Amino acid sequence: MIRLLLADDQAMVRGAVAALLDLEPDLQVVAQVGRGDEVLDAVRQAAPDVCLLDIEMPGADGIEVTRRLAREAPGVRSLVVTTFGRPGYVRRALEAGASGFVVKDAPAAELADAVRRVHAGLRVVDPALATESLFGGASPLTAREEQVLRLALEGHRAPAIGATLFLSAGTVRNHLSSAITKTGTTSAVEAAREAQSRGWL
Repeated sequence: MIRLLLADDQAMVRGAVAALLDLEPDLQVVAQVGRGDEVLDAVRQAAPDVCLLDIEMPGADGIEVTRRLAREAPGVRSLVVTTFGRPGYVRRALEAGASGFVVKDAPAAELADAVRRVHAGLRVVDPALATESLFGGASPLTAREEQVLRLALEGHRAPAIGATLFLSAGTVRNHLSSAITKTGTTSAVEAAREAQSRGWL
C-alpha cells in the first residue's frame, strides 16, 4: 500500500482528489493539509510515502515545501499537482527535489499512475510542460531580482523594498531595471507579472 499526503488549500479539490485516489486498491490517503507550513508535521505524524503538493498555498508554497522535504524527510517523495502549469515552475520544482510535476486536469488514472511511478523512484513530468521547460530555458533573474520583484508585485515601491531587504533605494532601482530588461517589459509591476506568468517567481 502506498501511503499519500495531500497538501492543497482548496478543500473541495483536496477532498475530490483524495476520494479518487482512495478508490485505487494500492493507494491510501493518510493525511490532508491545507497549508504548506503544515506538511512537515503531518509527514512526521502520518509517515506517507508520497506527498502530493499544490504550488500556491498559504504558509509555504509547494516548491518551498518540496525543498524542506528533500532536506528533512529525504525518504518521502514529492509530486507537485497544480493548476499552474508554468514551465518555470517545473524547472524550479525539480531543482528543489520534486520527483514529479503534473497538472490537476490530468485524468484520475494518470494521476494514480504518476504516484506509482514516483513511489518506484522514477521522475514523472507532464510531457507538454517538460518540452516548454526545456526550450524556455532557466530563469535569467538573480535571487535578489526575484526578491525585489515579489515585493513590487505586492505594490511596494523602491524605498519600501529597500527598507525590507536592507538595501538602498538606488540599489533596488538597479535590480528592478535589470529585471525589466530581462523580462522585456517597461515597468517593475509588468516585470513582476511577466516573471510570475513564466513561473520564475
